[in-house]
Amino acid sequence: MWLLGAAALAVLAFSAYRAVAQNKEEAKPMSESKVLIAYYSYSGNTKEVAEAIQKETGGDLFEIKADDNYPKEYREMTEQVKKELASGYRPQLTGKVDNMAQYDVVFVGSPCWWGTITPQVSSFLESYDLSGKKVVPFITHGGGGVSNTVRDLTAQCKGCKVSSEPWVGYGSRTFGVSGWLKDNGFGK
Repeated sequence: MWLLGAAALAVLAFSAYRAVAQNKEEAKPMSESKVLIAYYSYSGNTKEVAEAIQKETGGDLFEIKADDNYPKEYREMTEQVKKELASGYRPQLTGKVDNMAQYDVVFVGSPCWWGTITPQVSSFLESYDLSGKKVVPFITHGGGGVSNTVRDLTAQCKGCKVSSEPWVGYGSRTFGVSGWLKDNGFGK
């Protein structure tokens, strides 16, 4: 009887090993993935980080743009954004990613506005089917931290594999981007 149990365990262990080995063969290394870096940048800070990621990964850059005429004065702009976020506003985007299906990994960059991602980034996430893709957030902030940005971004990425290690930076500082990318399997 124990011989039958041992044989069953051996078959089970071999099957599990084969499944893991097969998944490893099917999984594409991050360094070989087709990468898109999509970002919204109001003041240029998030753009600088996106460009640093592009330099390290060789991915395609896409600036998320919308017909949003924000006031030049910072305080007025933040009040307008506060109202937009409270109302669930989603601006019409002015550009489009051609052939989103070709990308395996999508880096998504946003400033943190009032504790969350920008309406422009929300519009972007709602405009594409990102199911099955690895989504890697990178967030910039002006000193208030990131609050709910990653949680809110993750909630909008149904069916995605959202990285549990987003990049978070103050202003346009790109210090640490290279190491963060290498730690997560990216970079040249």
